[in-house]
Amino acid sequence: MTLLPETRQPHESDEKHLHYFADYEPSTGDFLTDTLAGLARSPKSISPKYFYDQKGSALFDEICRTPEYYVTRTELALLDSIGPEIASLTGPDAVVVEWGSGSSWKVRKLLDALDRPAEYIAIDISREHLLAAAADIAKDYRDVKIGAVCADFLEHITLPDKAIFGKGRKLGFLPGSTIGNFAPDTAARILRRIAEVVGSGGALLIGADLQKDESRLLAAYDDAGGVTAEFNLNVLDRMTVELGAKLDRDAFAHEVRYNKDAHRIEMHLRAKYATTIEVSGKSFAFAEGETIHSENSHKFTPDSFQAIAAQAGFERQKVWTDADNLFSLHYLVLP
Repeated sequence: MTLLPETRQPHESDEKHLHYFADYEPSTGDFLTDTLAGLARSPKSISPKYFYDQKGSALFDEICRTPEYYVTRTELALLDSIGPEIASLTGPDAVVVEWGSGSSWKVRKLLDALDRPAEYIAIDISREHLLAAAADIAKDYRDVKIGAVCADFLEHITLPDKAIFGKGRKLGFLPGSTIGNFAPDTAARILRRIAEVVGSGGALLIGADLQKDESRLLAAYDDAGGVTAEFNLNVLDRMTVELGAKLDRDAFAHEVRYNKDAHRIEMHLRAKYATTIEVSGKSFAFAEGETIHSENSHKFTPDSFQAIAAQAGFERQKVWTDADNLFSLHYLVLP
């Protein structure tokens, strides 16, 4: 079993370890406006981007260590086994650009496998988390130019002039099941944004979680230790602290469903009994059993994912899956 590093707290000196840091000051959304709008909908909902404050990012790292969450350890093992093939497909002196870099665990496998990677650019919306992770990469990979860009990868991104973009191939990297958090049309739009950056002749190594037994999926998003539940409930804590919301946290429970028609896991916050949330002078009533829909995670077949990638202009060069067909990695190229 692959051991994952512990999450560390950001330090004010992190930026000095990087070759460059570009802060595009991305909008993380108007939490109050989005909360009021989401609670007024029927059914009620909240954007999953509000999971990722500092506490939420740390909780997600913990989720990746739980025994039920197969995604991270399966992908890490897969990266170990296919490293030489990735290096052969990519060639020397690559510029690796990671979207939604988070704690940058998996890119270490990629950097270790590649032939003399020239540069690594981490892109993430969480500034402190980004700086801490990129600084750790910089300290461990001193022959690689390390840059960090604080930006929202749902938007158009122009990388800074300090990025070297040498003679090697530009290789995008979007690991995990991140792409599955988005509806297919949004996923295709994200892939088009990536295509704009890697350009003609560039490539993308991307993870896509596969359709599988429902019981295994449900367990992965509802671990016995309750870490995913805390991750989901943390959005209520943010409402209380940041918005001054009046709510009964104990009235809500973490709930996971599998939507067979859409091939997706859904996370909800379910009212265990009738309750209300009051925010900014407005009151939102919940009947017993009513939910706030907080996240989706779509599951694919290799072909269904390739159909989405094709909408962005990418062509399949190679697809790998683990022996149990839990997870897939796709090497896509842009003609």
